[in-house]
Amino acid sequence: MERFLLSVQAASQAGEQSLFTTMKYAVLPIAKVFTMCFLGFLMATKYVNILPASGRKLLNGLVFSLLLPCLIFSQLGRAITLQKMLQWWFIPFNVVLSTISGSLIGLAVASIARPPYPFFKFTIIQIGIGNIGNVPLVLIAALCRDKSNPFGDSDKCSQDGNAYISFGQWVGAIILYTYVYQMLAPPPEGTFDIEDGNIPIKSPLNNGPEQLPLIVHEPEPTDSNTSKKGKFIGFLAFLYEKLKLKQILKPPIIASILAMILGAIPFLKQLIFTDDAPLFFFTDSCIILGEAMIPCILLALGGNLVNGPGNSKLGLRTTAAIIFGRLVLVPPVGLGIVMLADRLGFLPPGDKMFRFVLLLQHTMPTSVLSGAVANLRGCGREAAAVLFWVHIFAIFSMAGWIVLYLRLLF
Repeated sequence: MERFLLSVQAASQAGEQSLFTTMKYAVLPIAKVFTMCFLGFLMATKYVNILPASGRKLLNGLVFSLLLPCLIFSQLGRAITLQKMLQWWFIPFNVVLSTISGSLIGLAVASIARPPYPFFKFTIIQIGIGNIGNVPLVLIAALCRDKSNPFGDSDKCSQDGNAYISFGQWVGAIILYTYVYQMLAPPPEGTFDIEDGNIPIKSPLNNGPEQLPLIVHEPEPTDSNTSKKGKFIGFLAFLYEKLKLKQILKPPIIASILAMILGAIPFLKQLIFTDDAPLFFFTDSCIILGEAMIPCILLALGGNLVNGPGNSKLGLRTTAAIIFGRLVLVPPVGLGIVMLADRLGFLPPGDKMFRFVLLLQHTMPTSVLSGAVANLRGCGREAAAVLFWVHIFAIFSMAGWIVLYLRLLF
């Protein structure tokens, strides 16, 4: 009996120690992220004013135009092969499933919360679109920096995690600039500021004779080949405009595509990405620049929160519903999706980092880039308020979910 009690006591102590270790691995990355964001917030305040709005805009441009593409190109290119691309097919598919499930939850929450007109679709988007790139990259970097992290070697942990996250970003960008862009379209009145009285009056359709040109020019005869070429160029221009390729092909997406193409071809991979490659100096330069992405983007994110929630028209009920839906309701559904995919054999066997990244894609706060799209569509003030509160509460929710994920994986 005494031996049994001693064994139970030892098991409970081991369990407590294991839980404490898991909490350490989950909370410390969040604490590091919070610390760097707070420093950015501090530098953006009027008392310090080292990082004003113009400086944050330049820093954001530097991150998305140079530092983030360099990180994606170097990490994804070194890790990717044609065989791995076939094995990793579920990562972009998981991004699509995350968007669909999150949007359905957003639809249910919006139907219950009844946000003020015209923010019904806006509420769905703020719940359905998570940050699948920047914040996961930061968390993986902070987690893998610890030499005793549960995923093993720090360099391999960081390289694999960054590669998995980068492999799904191109799908997220397509969703962002197609689905999100259309969902955040202004209402029929033409503006989200409906009570301001500044609603533009739509010009009536006048089909009367006064609208017809006085002189009608006869079409000049053209060569058939020239006409076909013009039609083909016009068709390409039409596709380019309709598919929003200019908005989709951002530097991070171009870097992802280049890394996948060059990394999947063995000859080019040996030429560019291996340590003794003739052109490795270029990859090494990208690695050095990519390491600066994490602190820069966290300083910018913290600085962007200095304005607070702003003058939002959403109201407390809608804002609370978005926070609850995004941080509490979406992650369990994502956990079910990943566990089902694991049961069906869709995931690489034994790769815990792969599963961890899939779970993170369902757990993150609302995408910062969706706020940029909302700003383009005229509801940037409300998006800024949502991003402020969601990121504040995400500090606590992400720590809790990461504890659960690490307990399940290990």
